[in-house]
Amino acid sequence: MRRRRVLAGLAGAAVTAAGCGAPGRSGSGRPGDPVVLTLLSHYATEPLKSALQRAVDTWNAGHDRVHVRTTAVRFQDLLTTLMVRQAAGQGADIIHPYSLWAGQLAQAGVVRPAPPEDAERITRGFARAAVRAASVRGRVIGYPTEVQPYALYCNQRLLRAAGLAGPPRTWRELEEAAYRTARRDRHGNTLVQGFGLSRTDDATVVNQTLALLASRGGSFLHADGSRSALGSPAGRAVFALERRLIDRGASDPGVDLMKAFPAGRVALAVSGAWWTGSLRQTMGRDYRDVAVAPVPGPAPGNRGTVTTGFLLGVNAQSRHPREAWEFLRWLNDELVPAGPRAGRGAAVRATRMSVLQMSVGTMTGRPRDMRGLLAAGGGDPNLGPFVDALDYATPEPNGPRAQKAKALLRKNIEELWTGGRTPDDAVRNAVRQVDQELAR
Repeated sequence: MRRRRVLAGLAGAAVTAAGCGAPGRSGSGRPGDPVVLTLLSHYATEPLKSALQRAVDTWNAGHDRVHVRTTAVRFQDLLTTLMVRQAAGQGADIIHPYSLWAGQLAQAGVVRPAPPEDAERITRGFARAAVRAASVRGRVIGYPTEVQPYALYCNQRLLRAAGLAGPPRTWRELEEAAYRTARRDRHGNTLVQGFGLSRTDDATVVNQTLALLASRGGSFLHADGSRSALGSPAGRAVFALERRLIDRGASDPGVDLMKAFPAGRVALAVSGAWWTGSLRQTMGRDYRDVAVAPVPGPAPGNRGTVTTGFLLGVNAQSRHPREAWEFLRWLNDELVPAGPRAGRGAAVRATRMSVLQMSVGTMTGRPRDMRGLLAAGGGDPNLGPFVDALDYATPEPNGPRAQKAKALLRKNIEELWTGGRTPDDAVRNAVRQVDQELAR
C-alpha cells in the first residue's frame, strides 16, 4: 500500500469543473498575467480525475508564466465536444483524444503536427505501436498517454476446477478450455461462460475480435488503410470461432461480461490493460484468482494482439502552441524519481505520465518506464503481459473514417453472435460495408 501511495502522490493532475474558453485565453487580460492554457480530457471520474489534477497543480505551483486549467467530459461525449467546440472557436489549447480519432481530427484541422523536437522525443521514447497510434500519415501529432494492449484474462480457480494446469497457449487449447469450463443448469441457463464475449460498446465488441484476429496473423485493414482485410483466412477463422463458441454453449453474449467475470462466472476473456484496476477494486480478495496471459496464437509462442490508446496534442487554433508543447514535454517526457524511495536517490525514474498511469492501474506506451515501475513494486504484476505486448501489438487503424468503420464492424459481429448472419456472410457483409465507408 505504501508503494501505491508514493506513486499516486507523484502522479499529477485532473479535471476541474472549469469550462473551456477560447484557446490560449489569459486570466484577466492584464499585462503580466500568466498565459492560461485549457486542457480538455475525458478524465471526469476517479481515480484519473484526481491523478491528472495533482499533476497540473504541481505544474501551476512551479510555473508563474504559464498555467493550465483542466476540464473534462464523459468519454461518450468527447468526440462530439471536440468537434462542436472547435467549430464554435472555443476549442481547448490541449486536447486528449482517443487515438482512433486522430485522422478525423487532423482532417478537420483540430490538431497540429508535433514540433520536430517533440516528434523525435516521442519516436525515441515510446513503443512503435504507440507512436503509430499517435501519428497521421507518418506525422506524429501528440504524446501517447494511456495505452491499452489486449490480453487474455483467466480465472485460475475455474481453470483448475476443470482440470487445466494454466492459461491456454494456442487457439486449440483456448477453445478446449472454453468448452471444459463452461457450465449450464438443467434448464440451459448459463452458469459459467468458458469464453466471455462482451457487447458493452464498440471497444469491447470489436477490440476483442481484433485481438484474436491479430493473434491469428490477420488484420482489420490492409496496410494503406484503404480496404478491409477481414476476408483473409484469419478473419474467417475468428468469426467462425466466435460462432462456434456460442453454438456449443461456451459463450453467451447476452450475459454482461463486465459483471459476470468479476463474479467468477467467466473463465476466459480478452480485454485491455485498464480492466486490471477495475477488477482489483471490484473483486477484492477474489482478484487473486485472476491471471493475465498473452492472447494465444495458432502455435505455442505465436504472438499477436491489438492496442488502443489516447494522446495529448495541441489545438491547431491555439494562440500559445509553444507554451502548450512545453507543458506536454514536462508531463510526458521529463523523468522524475519514482518507486518506494521516491527522492533524489530513488533507483527508478520514469516520466510523470507513466507514474500517473501506473498509479491508477493502467500504463503508457513507454516499455522502459513500465518495466521499471513494475520492478519497483509500484504496480499490479498482471500488467506485465500487457507491457510485453507493446513489443508486438498492432494499433487499431486511425484513418479519417476509422470510427465509422469500427461501428460497421461491430454491427456485423453482433449479427454474427445473434445468429442473424453466418460467419462467411458476416465477413462478406463487413468487408463490403467497410470498403464503401473507406471509399467515401
